Amino acid sequence: MKIISFPERSEWPALLARPVQKSADIEQKVEPILRQVREKGDEALRAFARQFDNVELTELAFDSMAIEAADSSLDEPLKAAIQQAYQNIRTFHQAQHQPVEKIETMPGVTCWRKSVGIDKVGIYIPGGTAPLFSTVLMLGVPAQLAGCKQIVLCTPSDHPAILYAAKLVGVTHAFRIGGAQAIAAMAYGTESVPRVYKIFGPGNQYVTAAKMLVSKEGIAIDMPAGPSEVAIYADDTAVPCFVAADLLSQAEHGIDSQVLLVSTSKKLLASVNITLSSQLEALPRRDMARKAMENSKAILLETEEEAIDLLNEYAAEHLIMSVEDAERVSEQITNAGSIFLGNYTPESCGDYASGTNHTLPTNGFARAYSGVSLDSFMKKITVQHISEEGIRNIGPTVEAMAAAESLEAHKKAVSIRLHALEG
Repeated sequence: MKIISFPERSEWPALLARPVQKSADIEQKVEPILRQVREKGDEALRAFARQFDNVELTELAFDSMAIEAADSSLDEPLKAAIQQAYQNIRTFHQAQHQPVEKIETMPGVTCWRKSVGIDKVGIYIPGGTAPLFSTVLMLGVPAQLAGCKQIVLCTPSDHPAILYAAKLVGVTHAFRIGGAQAIAAMAYGTESVPRVYKIFGPGNQYVTAAKMLVSKEGIAIDMPAGPSEVAIYADDTAVPCFVAADLLSQAEHGIDSQVLLVSTSKKLLASVNITLSSQLEALPRRDMARKAMENSKAILLETEEEAIDLLNEYAAEHLIMSVEDAERVSEQITNAGSIFLGNYTPESCGDYASGTNHTLPTNGFARAYSGVSLDSFMKKITVQHISEEGIRNIGPTVEAMAAAESLEAHKKAVSIRLHALEG
């Protein structure tokens, strides 16, 4: 990794800038796909499968027998691992349920908020070189816990682990559709694919563009997305080979993955660079990881205060803190998707099985967005009840405010009730 020593704060924005994506060019290619699916439905989905994937889809939906039989295609250790991850994710997200709490804001005026699952949600799982069955768990478990009535899965992959995870989380409809056309199918609905109200899941730049475009038409999405990224803050208490392994576990995602190492220790940075080379050469996906690492940066700073400020400015999707008293230091972090503390908390555990969700804001969106949670699959509806005592207490306040805003009908809706009570 290229080491940048003691940069001035004025240099930070350029150092931390993500690669610029040509979103306008991509959107121009995606818009006709969305339009075709909206207008021609299943016919367009079959045509795009032939055009992009060289696949003839006689049936868009996965055969129910294939889903039922998926577990027989997996070895027992993998099934046990998926089941353990499912349980951990479920335990963590189940605890996010908030009981209804009724608040009496003044005598006779009671307000509360109830949580309701989104009726229909869509989950997209890409194909590619890695079958992301872990993402089926990350998105399906909170949807299941939220009580979503329809959970629609679209994926071009028929990997049995994806189908097995889909069965575990209660997917109600599963389709062998990929790319931007899958996003369009869930956004608009077709003869086969139900229309959903919110779409979740990762994908390439075309899938991302499709999600952003349909969101402009009123379809909710989980969050804006970009290439996956990790930042690591390490000091002399860190184990260099652990740090190198964490950097490479992110870099192997793809050539556009973002990797950043921050330290106040020149010795630590040098040690990490030494072990990086040997670990990289041993990876099956070393060519991909190497290209990602070529764009990575190691930044040497003078103080912890500077390091914290720089990390908050970067707002990483994943932030690993391999430093002394990591929990104390992490309290100063205000911008990150998910934080991993200490030498024995690799990002990989959060990616798969610790329980937290791995669907997180990238590209600096952690400054304003949270990762996916149970709440992502729910709506909050406020409820209020005002008794006769309550309308007497709050009525004059509302009458005065409505009159001041020249909204006479608002005032009268209260006054008519107060007069009725006086009679």
